[in-house]
Parts: sequence; structure tokens; C-alpha cells
Amino acid sequence: MKAIKWEKIHLKINGETVEASAPVIISASRATDIPAFYSDWFFDSLRKGYVVWTNPFNNKKSYVSFEKTRVVVFWTKNPKPIIPKLKYLDEKNINYYFQFTLNDYEKENFEPNVPSLNERISTFKKLSKMIGKEKVIWRFDPLILTDSLGIDELENRINNVAQKLYKYTEKLVFSFADISLYSKVTNNLNRKKINYIEFDDAKKIEMAKKISEIAEKFNLTPATCAENIELEKLNIKHNKCVDDTLMVRLFNNDSELMEFLGYTNGLFEIDDLRLKDKGQREDCHCIISKDIGQYNTCLHLCVYCYANFSEEKVLENSKKFKDSILD
Repeated sequence: MKAIKWEKIHLKINGETVEASAPVIISASRATDIPAFYSDWFFDSLRKGYVVWTNPFNNKKSYVSFEKTRVVVFWTKNPKPIIPKLKYLDEKNINYYFQFTLNDYEKENFEPNVPSLNERISTFKKLSKMIGKEKVIWRFDPLILTDSLGIDELENRINNVAQKLYKYTEKLVFSFADISLYSKVTNNLNRKKINYIEFDDAKKIEMAKKISEIAEKFNLTPATCAENIELEKLNIKHNKCVDDTLMVRLFNNDSELMEFLGYTNGLFEIDDLRLKDKGQREDCHCIISKDIGQYNTCLHLCVYCYANFSEEKVLENSKKFKDSILD
């Protein structure tokens, strides 16, 4: 079965007609933290009706229209700036939910520009109360081991955060840091003299057992993100971060979305392979979405980030990204 391709439409921009893709599902964004740093840009673009997106591999620009958008999946470590603006999506009847990464690496300073842990927990609770805990998915992601940060300490930190969040979410998603796969991440950690330790399968299983126990204690559903290791015996499933099943549960009154997902009469009638996002890693289970973020623009400057090449590049590109609304 052929993969789904987004509908093409035509836009009039500065007197010129251009072709644009019109995705049903927008991802905002795996490449950068739009809620934290570019919420004004996002809503200005939404009002304008499109974004100009630059392919990170060939620098080719293309247009992405919001005309057919039914769902926005937000990825963030700090949604505080976007919370007051969400009412615009409600007014436009556009569905949304959040993948909220809330780690505790304060001691190590792995995430130098995120707010304090207490502030992020407070923001998590506020967002959950506002939109519903089923729409705020907690991620402790990625899990990182070093010579001074072991599995037991990670367990303690996850448990402590879970104790504060369990009433405000339903799921805990995690992944193991793939450091050696990304040379820029390896170089960054080495440059900062962080003596990281790779997770082998034995360490993954040991860590997963502890997470499974925490999830059971706090009535959370544990799931892995883009991991090939099978942990079903620990009641840990492979997650879909862009998740058709969740969308059906949350937004089943949206007939256009249900038609796109192939969900009718209580059943999925479109093969999973057709909906699968072919642009993601092999072990990613997400369905297709269009990411509108840009690499080298996330100002959190996390040491393990694969989407930033250098701090200098980020600072240079951040203003360009904000200004792209003027293109």
C-alpha cells in the first residue's frame, strides 16, 4: 500500500502563485522547541496561513499550508510561553496535545537553559489542569549514564518527578541516549568533559525494570520512544508519539481527522504501514506528520542534542527563524 502524501494547494504570496503542501498533522517540533522559543512565530504563521520550511539536508525552501491542519503535536521542555496563546487553537477548532520532556539533570547542567525543575513541574501541572492530563505526555528523555550518574540515581530522580506529576499525566515515555550514533553529540560531550556510558542491553533492561515499577506504583503507562529492544514482559510498549490511537480517543468528533486516519465505524480501515512516517528512524512508530521546525535553532542548548550543531550556529539561526514569518 502506498504511503500517504499531503495534499498540494496553491498560495498567492506577493502576487506570485506558489505550491504548498497541506498536512493534516503538524509536528511542532522535533527539531526545535517551538513552544518555548517561537510561540509568537508559530501563531503569526498560523494567522498568515503558512510557513516557509527549509530542508536541513539540501537547504531547499518549501511552503507548508495550515489549510487542512487538524492536529498539532507540540514537543517542548518549557511550554510556559505558549500556554496563554492556546485559546487561538481552540477558537480555530484545531486539535493539539503535548509531548512534554521533563528531565532532572540540574546537577549535571545537561540542559543549561531550561527553567528550574520546580518551575517546570509547576508549568506541567498548570498545562495539565488547563487542557486535560490525557493531552500532556510526560517524557524523561533521553536517559543518560555517566561515571557519576548511575542507574540507581536515575531511578531516584524519575521516581521523585513521578511523585509530583502522576496526577497530571497518564504516560511516561523514555528512551536511552544514542550517543555514539551522532558524532556531534559525542564531540560535544567530550568537549565538555562528560564521561558518558553507553546503555548496553543489560543496562537497558535493568533501567526499564525500575521504570516499570515506578510506572506501576503511580498508575502511569510506560513506553519507549524509537527503541528496538523488546520490553513487553515488563509491560512497556513501543510508543507512538504522533499517535493515531490517541487522536481517535481524544478527537473522535473531528470527522475530517477521522477520515484521514481511516477510522470509521469504530475500526481503523487504513493499514498502519500507510500511515507510518517513513521519514523517521526505523524504530520510530509514529504516524505521518509534517515537522515545521528548523535544526540549529533550539536555545536550550542541551549537551546531548542531535538537532544543534554548535552554540554559535544556534545563535546565528535563531533570529533568522523568528524572522522567517516575514518571508
